[in-house]
Amino acid sequence: MRPAGVGLGRIAGLLSAARGWVAASLKEDHVTDLKAELHRELRAGRAGLLSKLDGLTAYDMRRPMTPTATNLLGLVKHLAGLEYGYLGASFDRPAPEPLAWVEDGSIWDGADMWARPDESGKYIVELYRRACAHADRTITDLALDTPGQVPHWPEDRRATTLGVLLVRMVSETARHAGHADVLRELVDGEAGPDHDGFGDEAEWRRYHARVQAAADTHRASGGPRCVSRSRRPL
Repeated sequence: MRPAGVGLGRIAGLLSAARGWVAASLKEDHVTDLKAELHRELRAGRAGLLSKLDGLTAYDMRRPMTPTATNLLGLVKHLAGLEYGYLGASFDRPAPEPLAWVEDGSIWDGADMWARPDESGKYIVELYRRACAHADRTITDLALDTPGQVPHWPEDRRATTLGVLLVRMVSETARHAGHADVLRELVDGEAGPDHDGFGDEAEWRRYHARVQAAADTHRASGGPRCVSRSRRPL
């Protein structure tokens, strides 16, 4: 039974408006939850990266551990620039401090991937924390569909949004935090949080031997080389 004085057309209109309001609310909540989840993932990646510097000397933080000179402090320095860039300058929120390697163009020669002798570990870490705080304000203040621009990207992709760049920053941080996991293990054997749960050092040696033995079965033949046809675009 409909209320007295309210026509069927009016009821239909009210129901339609209610459905639209609920749908909009659900969509808004979903987007809000997505941004919050991405932000949580970014914070977790940042913390994991910085934890790999704990207890290291100034030398061990910066010494190159691969043929391409990948080093722990350089990863932090690199990500500081990305935080200031992707989640700052791309939305007309430039870094409040100069980044020498950006201003002089040496970033294109890899200057953001290693620490100069006059750049202390404390300076690089504090720079990263400031860059993250700057990025956090952008994430908090802007909606995921806020337009931005990355000037050095290809012209057809230069115009972008906060959502795209937030996903990109989560990906970059996770990638380099993974690099840091391996570098730290190479420096002093310190492994990730799963290390102690797997077993003692003797168990790890047995595990290593099993993996090595499996690889050795292919040592003589060599086998076909793995070739990836894909390359990640900018």
